[in-house]
Amino acid sequence: MPDTRPAAVELEGIAKTFGAVTALRDVSLTVRDGEFVCFLGPSGCGKTTLLRIIAGLERQNAGIVRMAGRDVSRLPPSQRNYGIVFQSYALFPNLTVARNIAYGLEARRAARREVEARVNELLELVDLPRHKLRYPAQLSGGEQQRVALARALAPSPSLLLLDEPLSALDARVRLALRQEMKALQRRLGITTIMVTHDQEEALTMADRIVVMNHGVVEQIGTPAQIYGEPSSLFVARFVGRMNLLEAVADTRPGWARLGSLTLRHRPAPDSRPGGAVTLGIRPEEVRIGAAAREAENRLMARVTSVQFQGAFTRLGLCTAGDGGPALECDLAATALADLEIEEGAELPVALTPGALRAFVMAPAGA
Repeated sequence: MPDTRPAAVELEGIAKTFGAVTALRDVSLTVRDGEFVCFLGPSGCGKTTLLRIIAGLERQNAGIVRMAGRDVSRLPPSQRNYGIVFQSYALFPNLTVARNIAYGLEARRAARREVEARVNELLELVDLPRHKLRYPAQLSGGEQQRVALARALAPSPSLLLLDEPLSALDARVRLALRQEMKALQRRLGITTIMVTHDQEEALTMADRIVVMNHGVVEQIGTPAQIYGEPSSLFVARFVGRMNLLEAVADTRPGWARLGSLTLRHRPAPDSRPGGAVTLGIRPEEVRIGAAAREAENRLMARVTSVQFQGAFTRLGLCTAGDGGPALECDLAATALADLEIEEGAELPVALTPGALRAFVMAPAGA
């Protein structure tokens, strides 16, 4: 049966300006109950402003915010039933871990026995029971963030908001806490919206990603859709690495000219013969060596660099011919060993048509 429950969060036509600066422009979005959604984008794109509008910490100039079907557009934060975790943790330095977690419950005048039981439950949930009587200054950054998360969850909110919660942590702790937070969200089934500029964080944690740029939504989709089917040149550039090649659309649909090369690519409905088009292919999708010899869009290339990246090696390639592009190609360590590639080697390269995407810039003002 179809799910008839109202959306956990529904945004309709949200706009926000700060003086002459437009922070958000006509943003509409639906977040389903129990979903983990990431707002992803560069600094200044409007993602944190949008989160603060959902929280009621900023007031939109236009548009509607609904939670569980209820219009909360003009309600204060205290009436929106969410928990929030900030980048800075925002723990009270003079309160123990237990008192920090209990703060929201005590403010609501919950019974002491109820507060103690809930605090103990959450300490177990975030694996910090032995730190119950410690103070924030006695904890590591990861432990402080766990306390902040437990405090946000203490009142049993229907929505969890995370504002770049992992960005202040070192890489190893960030990776571990990322996995813990995702597992905890799954276990609790709580609807979660997270702001991040870290694409890897979004790709590994989110059910859906909202890619933002200059106050507008560029694309909404699953991590696989965002990575594999970027809908704009901005998304292609921002999420993952992408070889981008400036070309001219051919008279045949699905073909483009790159100097003396003519390449077949995925259909681009907005392209017109003779118009500029940007072709994009991920480094791991570039085929080289024997796999490229009989493939379409084949060309010869010289290896200009070999960069060891741990799990894979990135090759820099310079293709031959008039207007031939420079490329990057990522190879697994085992594949590289089999090919015995070194700098200066020449080998066939193929830009498979099914992997070669085409992007057409929208006209100015569109």
